Amino acid sequence: MSIDAEFLSDWMAKQRWYSAKGRSPQLRVKGTLLDEIDGVQVTSYLLIDEASARPVLYHVPVTTRDEPLAGLENSLIGEVDGRFHYDGPHDPAYAKSLLRAIGENRELTGHDSTARGHALSSPGRILSSRVLSGEQSNTSIICDLEGGSVPSVIAKVFRVLHHGENPDVTTQAALTSAGSHRVPTSFGSLEASWPDSGREDGRAIGHLAFVQEFLPGLDDAWRVALSAAAAGEDFTEQAYGLGVATAEVHATLAEALPTVEAGPDEIEGAMVSMRRRIDSAAREVPRVAPFADRIREIYASVEKGAWPRLQRIHGDYHLGQTLSSPELGWVLLDFEGEPMRPMPERSRPDSILRDVAGMLRSFDYVAGALEHNNPPVDARAWASAARKSFVDGYNATAGVDIREQRALLDAFEIDKAVYESLYEARNRPDWLDIPLAAIERLVARSTA
Repeated sequence: MSIDAEFLSDWMAKQRWYSAKGRSPQLRVKGTLLDEIDGVQVTSYLLIDEASARPVLYHVPVTTRDEPLAGLENSLIGEVDGRFHYDGPHDPAYAKSLLRAIGENRELTGHDSTARGHALSSPGRILSSRVLSGEQSNTSIICDLEGGSVPSVIAKVFRVLHHGENPDVTTQAALTSAGSHRVPTSFGSLEASWPDSGREDGRAIGHLAFVQEFLPGLDDAWRVALSAAAAGEDFTEQAYGLGVATAEVHATLAEALPTVEAGPDEIEGAMVSMRRRIDSAAREVPRVAPFADRIREIYASVEKGAWPRLQRIHGDYHLGQTLSSPELGWVLLDFEGEPMRPMPERSRPDSILRDVAGMLRSFDYVAGALEHNNPPVDARAWASAARKSFVDGYNATAGVDIREQRALLDAFEIDKAVYESLYEARNRPDWLDIPLAAIERLVARSTA
């Protein structure tokens, strides 16, 4: 028995991944996908929410049980006619259903929708599952396994759906298939089709979830770097290794996925988000506005220059997107792309310098974060050495000197700092000085 959209409305409004905060969901069922496992009904609802000016499509898996399940009290959506409906990712039955669909290349059907699993390899049999806490936009399930090549996997369930491929799925799958050890092993994904009257063929296709190796107990590079800088410890060797890992991933992606010559149309496509962002920042952040015209001039200047070939990149690269593994070295995570960019743009071939600029800004942020400590720590020399060593490692592996493209690299770093200024103005106004100092420094250098 299915439940209706109204039943889910109050519950959805309280979820961290619901984007229209403060509004009452206005839901309409776009489609459903049905499965059953261990006597538990699993229904994945595709729900259009029209509470905001731009409708949002949500993916809401629900499990239905005849008896309440101990330990899931906080995940109970509600009871209808003596049956208990739970937020699916918290129910072990949903995790089993998801991994079975992916691992066995199963097809799921329901009302107006279909889905199919795409396995790269079988992860094994689930022993237990638990939801990773603290996530804002997706829901990740940690599954402990037996009979597979790894002891545990993480199944990322996408809550907001878009037409087209999700780069987090396709990029990491391409790296795994190419034999890269710089990403967790990908095991497969679940892709769905649903009605979409705005498309020529009346259907949309997108990813619902994907599964990859889980690497527990590892510190991300942000924590490692922040600790080192606070203690005054040299980080140049680690930064060099991070540059090596970044260049290796870029090289693998250039071989595994298409690259394109950077012609005028391609460059315009790569820069569209940059122009959009400086316009937004000039309106929202008064301290950015005095730099806006010069930034636009810098963008216009580099747009006329020669660019290297464009390819698939990480797209939202910073220290928090890498893990330090004793066995593998630096491992890269979360290839979903920059949250502020529309999903179609995130899969578009782009310049590797955008990723390099993101990491350079991240080292600068370590120093800025420590300056907010009490007492403050001066880590500017630390950040400068780490930035230089990262580029040295990248150059040594890539076989090119990206410093020769300083103007373009500066433009991408300016864009990242503009992005940061918007974020800080909206969330941490007392941190706004960090990106503003970078904007002032980079604009002065670029226009000298």
